Amino acid sequence: MIGHGAVVMLFALAAGFGLAMSLIGGFEVLPGWIIGFTLPGDAEAWARTHVGGLLNGLLVMVGALVIAHLRPPARTARNLGWMLVGTGYGNTVFYWFGMIAANRALTFGDNRFGPSDWAGVLGLIPALVFAFVSMVAMVMIIRHAWSAGESTA
Repeated sequence: MIGHGAVVMLFALAAGFGLAMSLIGGFEVLPGWIIGFTLPGDAEAWARTHVGGLLNGLLVMVGALVIAHLRPPARTARNLGWMLVGTGYGNTVFYWFGMIAANRALTFGDNRFGPSDWAGVLGLIPALVFAFVSMVAMVMIIRHAWSAGESTA
């Protein structure tokens, strides 16, 4: 799981370069020499992709440590593992496709940000599925933490 969290964070760190290039309008090869170009998405979208990805990578990594600390039954540990890893990757897909989607991948149809398109649908599907999956995972963690006497630790 820690490796999967690192992959999610690698995508987030790459988005940090996209954020910088979006802000300056290109890539600085040498001081003062900028090769100008425009990336899809605005700087705010790149910032969301960068920060959101870092947080999702941390979620997966910390989730691995929490599972190891709580020592749930093997089946529960496996289920929590795929649930949290899926959340990390699902949200990564959401952020990257949401950056280029006219409607920010927030709805299947048109919304106040723009019309629906293929990027919006592809971004929303995994995010929507794993929004519910991650909530179930958190309930499972809460149950195991409290049953293990972790409510005050």
